[in-house]
Amino acid sequence: MAIGVFDSGVGGLSVWREIVRQLPHEDTLYVADQAHVPYGPRSADEIRSFCHGIAEFLIERACKAIVVACNTASAAALKSLRERFPGMLILGMEPAVKPAVAITRSKVVGILATPATFQGRLFQATAGRYASGVTLVNQVCDGLAELVESGQLHGPEAQRMLRGFLAPVLEAGADTIVLACTHYPFVISTIRHIAGPRVNVIDPAPAIARHLGDVLDARGISAYRDSVGTHRFHTTGDARAFESLLVNLVQVASPVSALQWYGRHLAHKPRVIA
Repeated sequence: MAIGVFDSGVGGLSVWREIVRQLPHEDTLYVADQAHVPYGPRSADEIRSFCHGIAEFLIERACKAIVVACNTASAAALKSLRERFPGMLILGMEPAVKPAVAITRSKVVGILATPATFQGRLFQATAGRYASGVTLVNQVCDGLAELVESGQLHGPEAQRMLRGFLAPVLEAGADTIVLACTHYPFVISTIRHIAGPRVNVIDPAPAIARHLGDVLDARGISAYRDSVGTHRFHTTGDARAFESLLVNLVQVASPVSALQWYGRHLAHKPRVIA
């Protein structure tokens, strides 16, 4: 029984690689809904529809847990997913406001995210619960997820874009920055270079992987520790392009299966025989 991991695209691979690093004995099944990437500008109803379809696909393949490795999808759909599949272990991404508040010295924390994440109740509840006495500088990063999807991580366009996004955050006095989109850790080295050594940059993926391992153990559904995990990848976009991004982003060479939407149902795309 595998751990299902999904995102609108390649961003969730930042969470996937941490799960694999911490839980190398677990099998995984990754789904990238690149037919609809990015989720950020879409309505909550649309996002929920996509997430429910992907969850059904993963459950049909006997996944024992699902990780919604997308902050936008978590904000829009995590509650409804748990209501629709009450017996399923479903974890999502929560903006790392609590650890950021714990380490900030300037009492100013920058949050980099999509509009849908900031508008979601999950972020508002998290900020309300943990950010008392701290100023949150919410920075929408339009186009950054798409840049990562294209594999342009270290070029001049990434530098220009990130300098523009980080300028108001740093000018406000933030000494801690939270990456509240799973695409953004793939440019974390550039973010750290621009922000400087005195600014903490928080990637929530390690904490998600640790929590997943703890819950699997508590439920008694962890794989045997002497197992070696196997990993399968699927996309609703271009499978060959995703294979290239796997190598570029997480240094994994693996075949990728093509999926297709049939209304709200997700299934393997028929192969075309020449």
